Amino acid sequence: MIEKVYVTYNQVHKLCQASAERILNDFQPNLMIAIGGGGYVPARILRSFLKKPGNPNIPIQAIGLSLYESLGTDPIELPGTKVTRTQWLDLSSLEMANLIGKNVLIVDEVDDTRTTLEYAVKELEKDVLQAQKKLGREGEKTTFSIFVLHNKDKTKKGVLPQHVMDGKYLAARTVGDVWICYPWEAVDIDAHDRLSKEQEVQRK
Repeated sequence: MIEKVYVTYNQVHKLCQASAERILNDFQPNLMIAIGGGGYVPARILRSFLKKPGNPNIPIQAIGLSLYESLGTDPIELPGTKVTRTQWLDLSSLEMANLIGKNVLIVDEVDDTRTTLEYAVKELEKDVLQAQKKLGREGEKTTFSIFVLHNKDKTKKGVLPQHVMDGKYLAARTVGDVWICYPWEAVDIDAHDRLSKEQEVQRK
């Protein structure tokens, strides 16, 4: 039986707040990309803590990725995982051009198998390079960093580039291989918060 951990909106807010200073100092983002649907809420909360006086809010763009685990029953599909785009940035529009030369912070709720994050970084890097060539802006450096609320301490299927892992990756908390129940997934938020409080009491 996998242990369930109930996380409240209040706890998410505080995890973002506690991480903001390091993100500002080490990543210096001027654009965020939220991976839907778990990255939307942390990205929006984080934006409030990353705003510098006199500067505009950091823009948030969104991508949607669905992860399908292979059960090994289809001989054509490779063992492991398959990521499908449900929403992406438009290569032909300003969305992709706006990434060039920026410090881009990718935000998601959890780093579980790492497959989704690997796909997001590799595909975004590839698309930015393509946009740079198209627009004649090869000399501008685009840097990607990652923020997640929780990193599960487990063997990962996905692999992130070394330049991201070397100082451009931040998890607010590292936890065991547990089932994390986030508040935006809850149907009954009062029951969700009550279960979270009960867990806190048990830990004490």
